Amino acid sequence: MRIRVLPFLAVLFAGMAASAVPSLVPPLRAAELITAGGIRFQCSPSLLAQAAQEMDALLDELAIPADLLSKSSSASGTQLSYRLRTPEHDTSTLDLVDRREYALAREAISLPAVRGMRVVNTVSRKEILLALLQHGRLTEMTGGSCSVAALREMIGIRQNVVAWAEHLEWIWPNGGPARWNTKYWKEGTPVSTQPLADAFLDMFLQQQRYTIGCYTATKVVYVHALLDYHRRVNPDAQKLRLLESRLLADGEPLVDVEPAGMWSFEDDFDPAGLSRPGKLLRLHADVAMRNFVPGDWVYLLNTDPVSRRKTGYEGSNAIYLGGGRFDDYYNDHQHAYAYEEKLDEVYQWRHGVFNRRRDAQKRQVLSAPAMARLSESPARGGLVFGFRVVPGDVDLTLPGSTRLPQQLAIGDREN
Repeated sequence: MRIRVLPFLAVLFAGMAASAVPSLVPPLRAAELITAGGIRFQCSPSLLAQAAQEMDALLDELAIPADLLSKSSSASGTQLSYRLRTPEHDTSTLDLVDRREYALAREAISLPAVRGMRVVNTVSRKEILLALLQHGRLTEMTGGSCSVAALREMIGIRQNVVAWAEHLEWIWPNGGPARWNTKYWKEGTPVSTQPLADAFLDMFLQQQRYTIGCYTATKVVYVHALLDYHRRVNPDAQKLRLLESRLLADGEPLVDVEPAGMWSFEDDFDPAGLSRPGKLLRLHADVAMRNFVPGDWVYLLNTDPVSRRKTGYEGSNAIYLGGGRFDDYYNDHQHAYAYEEKLDEVYQWRHGVFNRRRDAQKRQVLSAPAMARLSESPARGGLVFGFRVVPGDVDLTLPGSTRLPQQLAIGDREN
């Protein structure tokens, strides 16, 4: 929750009623929604032919019938695209689990525990792939990532992110200082006597020894999930070394994990840093508002000028878990929030609802139209930006959009 007052929010704040969602602009018509979507491979014809065969195998492995997809190729033979056979205006992924034709179920995987391993049920690789194939965002597999092997890795990393984010009980600092297990950490910096991966794993095995805010918590999940993926899930010593070297290049593995452009809407943002990439994560711009892929980092902005001055309540960093659910770092809400619950949580801060049990009597019930408005961008009276922060390849290439979301800087562009 590292946000301060934004210049473009001055107009928004000025016209905001205390208990009503602002209505600055009319809702988008369906034709204005982003309709591009799916996965596009772009490389040589020979590599595309191989990708097509391997994609067929992946779809068969995950029990995704071919008649649920549309497949197309460019006249030049250098592009091959896949997307769900859904209407162009259908960009939501929140309800994929409820669509009977997809037959989605959770998937059992193993995670390290204090003693040995434990089996957990988490988001399936099938749901992750279907979300990537839905209208609402375009995922581009280009260059060295123009392969189904790279797509499989993307899916596997996202599944690992979700698995580690689903059952957390860290302690909320509530404006106070962070607290770390001093065996592994010194005020957010890992001690040099312990392996980096062990320091991050300890944060999940001994959660009650850590008091951290949601911004730090989000970065911890991604760093740990990536280290764990390349160390244990799909061991790759070369990628693990490269990953650790990038994290430790400045001695601070929790600094600059995400790209600087994520915060380009802050009033004190330095434009000189706009091009700085994240150590591990990338921006995916031009995403439809209800389009989330499991493993996405989402930012919900508190647009209330009063409550956002309270430390820790400037906004909410969240990870999409699949199944219409978002993470709960502190187990305040039985480990997960539905989308509308997450929107309502951030909105209710303006009414002094900082603990949903203790402050329940202060909550103001929102109408269906008001709740729908919260799903819009801040420029349109909502809370959700039209970008996602996503895991990138260790070599800093990302299958997906790498353009910075300019609407963050100007505040008046809707996707």
